[in-house]
Amino acid sequence: MKPILEIQSISKKFRINHEQQPYLSLRDSLSNIFKNKHSKEDFWALKEVSFDVMPGDTVGIIGKNGAGKSTLLKILSKITPPTSGKIISRGRIASLLEVGTGFHPELSGRENIFMNGSILGMRRAEIQKNFEAIVDFAGVEKFIDTPLKHYSSGMQLRLAFAVAAFLENEILIIDEVLAVGDAEFQKKCMGKMGEVSKSGRTILFVSHSMPSLQAICKKGLVLTKGETSGIISVNEAVSLYLNDNNKNSAFFKHNNVNPYIKDAYIIEAKALTSLGNNVNSYNVYEDIIFEIIWENKKGIPVTPNFTMVNQFSQNVMIATDTPVDFDGKKKTETGIYKNTFKINKHLLNSGQFHVHLALNNALSSVCYDLQPYALNFSVVDKMDELSIQRGAFRLVREDAVLWPVLDCNFEKIQL
Repeated sequence: MKPILEIQSISKKFRINHEQQPYLSLRDSLSNIFKNKHSKEDFWALKEVSFDVMPGDTVGIIGKNGAGKSTLLKILSKITPPTSGKIISRGRIASLLEVGTGFHPELSGRENIFMNGSILGMRRAEIQKNFEAIVDFAGVEKFIDTPLKHYSSGMQLRLAFAVAAFLENEILIIDEVLAVGDAEFQKKCMGKMGEVSKSGRTILFVSHSMPSLQAICKKGLVLTKGETSGIISVNEAVSLYLNDNNKNSAFFKHNNVNPYIKDAYIIEAKALTSLGNNVNSYNVYEDIIFEIIWENKKGIPVTPNFTMVNQFSQNVMIATDTPVDFDGKKKTETGIYKNTFKINKHLLNSGQFHVHLALNNALSSVCYDLQPYALNFSVVDKMDELSIQRGAFRLVREDAVLWPVLDCNFEKIQL
């Protein structure tokens, strides 16, 4: 079987202009009028990118902002040409890259559906067959004959997604435009994309949401500064991206503040596995241990504690060592101490987490030392047989911070 998409050594170069001189006086400007005041720099957004996509593949494209993801999708969608390289496509492509792309503001929703479908290569009969489903999914029945310029951005997004998802193109390309929709619409879109992937159509999906990518895609492509090593499994791609994104961030060392001005201060901290390895990414079925080394310089009661937040800046948990030292008085001798906190496996949902560390006096609420974002790590759900808290669920629930394994049971009570 031949690939439905062959990407062969694609590169894309942009020319960047730099202003060499600041604002000048009128006399200086006149004297320099014939001089070149700009320098130009070549910027390669993509460098020799090659990979094949097979029919029915669902590929998640991952990378930091500026890695070249959107440029790649625009080239695949034939919006912009590559500087060098070749693309062989063996199927019709429908792309959703920006809100309202391919729509005309003066035309009604109905007219835009037929126009956009035609642009995507659909015959009128194909568009007509899916017309009611498109309108129903987009929820724009009352406004279908209203000019698009009167639609809100959310309504335009819903209509654009519905057209791309319901028309029967072999390849569906979606950038992370879904981020502008509300939570209910995002959930609806994810469900539809799941249906599309099961129907055998090919999907290329860009997202910064690792759980969303894992739920929809089976394969992944990681872009780093316009380069990639090719397609791998989506779980490998997520782990590669998260480990690179949080490199050395699960270790903290206090080396930029004079500790002698503090009564107590944190020397260093680590996030560890149960085997004592300092890593930046954990599976949902792994214990996570925080190790904090700190010094009590003045012989005062100290309560080490931390606050954990997720990638949406939501507070996940607050923890103190009060179960072993109720008021901090057991650590009033001067010297260096080591505290450990254990987060049990199967507690956290997948996501990115940040830990603020602190040393407090629990009795007087004095804070001796505070280190925001001292530890940063990711939790990954591989969705395999070890993810017992998920079971067979492919549902993405980023709105839930915790997904614990609870004591539960079942019984048959009637024949």
